[in-house]
Amino acid sequence: MTAIDFNNNLVSLEDNMMKFALSLTTDYTRAQDLVQDTYIKAITYKEKFVDYTNLKAWVFTIMKNTFINNYRRSVKQNTIIDGSKDLYYLNLPQDSGFISPESNYSANEIEKAIDSLEDGFKIPFRMHLQGFKYKEVADKLDLKIGTVKSRIFFTRKKLMEILTDYR
Repeated sequence: MTAIDFNNNLVSLEDNMMKFALSLTTDYTRAQDLVQDTYIKAITYKEKFVDYTNLKAWVFTIMKNTFINNYRRSVKQNTIIDGSKDLYYLNLPQDSGFISPESNYSANEIEKAIDSLEDGFKIPFRMHLQGFKYKEVADKLDLKIGTVKSRIFFTRKKLMEILTDYR
């Protein structure tokens, strides 16, 4: 297949490529970028295409692999690797420093709801909120880890019943 034939056949697939790209990205601009990346890769590696085989399947495979690689790259860029002991940096609160009046009101209501609980539920729950692991809570309160987990679970359920306005 000559380069002109290859390019003509490739251009004739544009509508199909756009539909497939839209099904992968669900965003028109990202789909256009994906089609463009696919064109570039197909033209760059056209010597790897075997004549008289299915060009459409070859191009769609390039597009699918490009989409997957871009997705993996974006996930990797958004991943924070914390090599510190006990994942110190990941456990730091991400605070903007600005407290809006609504969030302050909400926090006060939540605090009141937690304070209304009996100590057997309130204390393990507060410790868990402070960042203690289940095992640490169990050791400090001299409870079994299963008991701590169930108390925290039931405390969450009770708080959801009390704070129905926040759903």
